[in-house]
Amino acid sequence: MEYVILAVVIAVVAVGAIAGLVVSGRRRQQLPPKSQAPVITAPPTTPREPQVGEEAAPPTEEPRRTVEEVPLPEAPEAPEAPEAVEVAEAEVAPAIEVPEPTAGRLVRLRSRLSRSQNSLGKGLLSLLSREHLDEDTWEEIEDTLLTADVGVAPTQELVERLRTRVKVLGTRTPDELRGLLREELVELVGKDADRTVRSTKHEEGPAVVLVVGVNGVGKTTTTGKLARVLVADGRRVVLGAADTFRAAAADQLQTWGERVGARTVRGPEGGDPASIAFDAVKEGIAEGVDTVLVDTAGRLHTKTGLMDELGKVKRVVEKHGPVDEVLLVLDATTGQNGLIQARVFAEVVDITGIVLTKLDGTAKGGIVVAVQRELGVPVKLIGLGEGADDLAPFEPGAFVDALIGD
Repeated sequence: MEYVILAVVIAVVAVGAIAGLVVSGRRRQQLPPKSQAPVITAPPTTPREPQVGEEAAPPTEEPRRTVEEVPLPEAPEAPEAPEAVEVAEAEVAPAIEVPEPTAGRLVRLRSRLSRSQNSLGKGLLSLLSREHLDEDTWEEIEDTLLTADVGVAPTQELVERLRTRVKVLGTRTPDELRGLLREELVELVGKDADRTVRSTKHEEGPAVVLVVGVNGVGKTTTTGKLARVLVADGRRVVLGAADTFRAAAADQLQTWGERVGARTVRGPEGGDPASIAFDAVKEGIAEGVDTVLVDTAGRLHTKTGLMDELGKVKRVVEKHGPVDEVLLVLDATTGQNGLIQARVFAEVVDITGIVLTKLDGTAKGGIVVAVQRELGVPVKLIGLGEGADDLAPFEPGAFVDALIGD
């Protein structure tokens, strides 16, 4: 009996254990997973090349060619040599300008003298046209001439001649007065003076022209414009940049020369001006040109040493031959102060001609008369503006016509 009960108990325990295992398995199947990693789908990739240490695919057989069958590559075009480029660039020269003819320049530029004619020519015509010319009127005429920088002595001479001729003339019409005044002014300016710039080649070599003056009168610019005047008249010109003290003076002169095809001889900045002037004349002789223009350094007329050096330049140049022209450049707006400068320069070098610059604008036309009387040399050129061709040969008749007006 005891054995039967023990067997029953064992059977009950076995059935309970089996039932617990079954229930536990079902619960595990129903619970969701605690965490699930996202599924990443890798993009399709191309098969990579086998690397070192990996199994490589068996090599494929390719057709092989002999050396004779392989074509040689074409040789690339050789780049242009730098020397050729430099030569090509050097051949491109600046365009040569054709200067305006010098004949009649002053007539074409007469409008530039409008302010001067208002202060001198028209002022005199207005006074002379008065019905009664008493002493007060003649004093006003003298004041007008003096204000125009004519000078004391020339003014007194002109007034005396005008008084005599007006008294003889009697009744005066506007045309008669204009003709009378024109004759006297032309006589005062000087109609018989030789105003030719000596620039013609001679047996000794080219004509040599020294351009002198104080600082700031436009000397280098005048030299460049004078080169244009000479080229317009058919001259071949060499320029000498002997102004070695002012920065960029040589560059400025060379630019003027290149415009008309004239070569510029220059030296180092601060070099010896006399040496450069000497070389310029030497080159002019070698090239067979007509004229050598030498631009000297601007001098302060109060500096004795600098003025002595100017004399040295002239003496050194004369080793090649005589200096044909020494042109003194004066600023017409300086008036009587320009006469002081002229006296000092005349003591150092023999001035042969005068160039009056800036005669347009506020300049007084009478300075032409005063400076000629002071130096005893004629005005040969006048500057009437900033243009390249605004330098004109001085013509007394045309100048007086511009002062008086129509």
